[in-house]
Amino acid sequence: MTMMKQFLGAAAALALCSGAALADPALIYDLGGKFDKSFNEAAYGGAKKWADETGGSYKELEMQSEAQREQALRRLAESGSNPIVMTGFAFGDVLNTVAPDYPDTKFAIIDMVVDQPNVRSVVFTEEQGSYLVGMMAAMASKTGTVGFIGGMDIPLIRKFACGYAQGVKAVNPDATVVANMTGTTPSAWNDPVKGAELAKAQKSQGADVIYAAAGGTGIGVLQAAADEGILSIGVDSNQNYLHPGQVLTSMLKRVDNAVYEAFKAGADLETGVAVMDLAKDGVGYALDENNSALVSDEMKAAVDAAAEKIKSGEVTVHDYMSDETCPALTF
Repeated sequence: MTMMKQFLGAAAALALCSGAALADPALIYDLGGKFDKSFNEAAYGGAKKWADETGGSYKELEMQSEAQREQALRRLAESGSNPIVMTGFAFGDVLNTVAPDYPDTKFAIIDMVVDQPNVRSVVFTEEQGSYLVGMMAAMASKTGTVGFIGGMDIPLIRKFACGYAQGVKAVNPDATVVANMTGTTPSAWNDPVKGAELAKAQKSQGADVIYAAAGGTGIGVLQAAADEGILSIGVDSNQNYLHPGQVLTSMLKRVDNAVYEAFKAGADLETGVAVMDLAKDGVGYALDENNSALVSDEMKAAVDAAAEKIKSGEVTVHDYMSDETCPALTF
């Protein structure tokens, strides 16, 4: 598909698919970039699926700085894009300001709740998917010590960490979970060098399986784990292919489904809060030819049984966003 670029602000490129109609949907990626092999790329996958199936076109924008958020939203709304989907909690405050000015435009935001009549807020039960991969980490670990590396230290990422630790402890109550966050600013999502350094430090503490929930930073974690001969766990997108035989699994966060469903609904997008949980296939784990040799039948059976118990309510996974404590992990 031929693309032409216009510039928003100083540097952001707004890609307009050729032949774009007035009511084309739009997608704005968060910092870290469209091809981060994780969160943003999952969103792109959903938009591409919609375009491939329908032959439709859409607009997309890669953020270059925090300052561009409001301008980008307003430009897209004024151009007639509908709906406008944005990835990431950091759009929350801006969307709360912008949405009332465009009552006839539908907006969808992922990972944040914005209480406006024309907004769909999509949230995920990341703790549930993280619990499952935590179980797998504990079953695969030979040292009894596993690691977690997050991106920006925010409640959402602690939600991943706490669910993961709970899953680890469900399999091995005596296991040690080493946890680090990359930083406290948005740059923490795109620092693979720091991710690699943290992974090596965790290995020195005995970790032989490390779960990365850090956007582009996680690419460095997975690379370092492969170089050091230990296992890693990917996040959001299926990252098993990045290091076949060395990525134990990936915690799937179906951002692609959220974007696809929003684009498919178009101007008829249902607003309000949408929760994508394990029961709705909003989260899960990846099993393919790249990691099948690492996941035993016993491991798969145990994790799938736990998934059913979570769906039925027999097992409850702690949600850090609802209660900012972490029973299974100390930060």
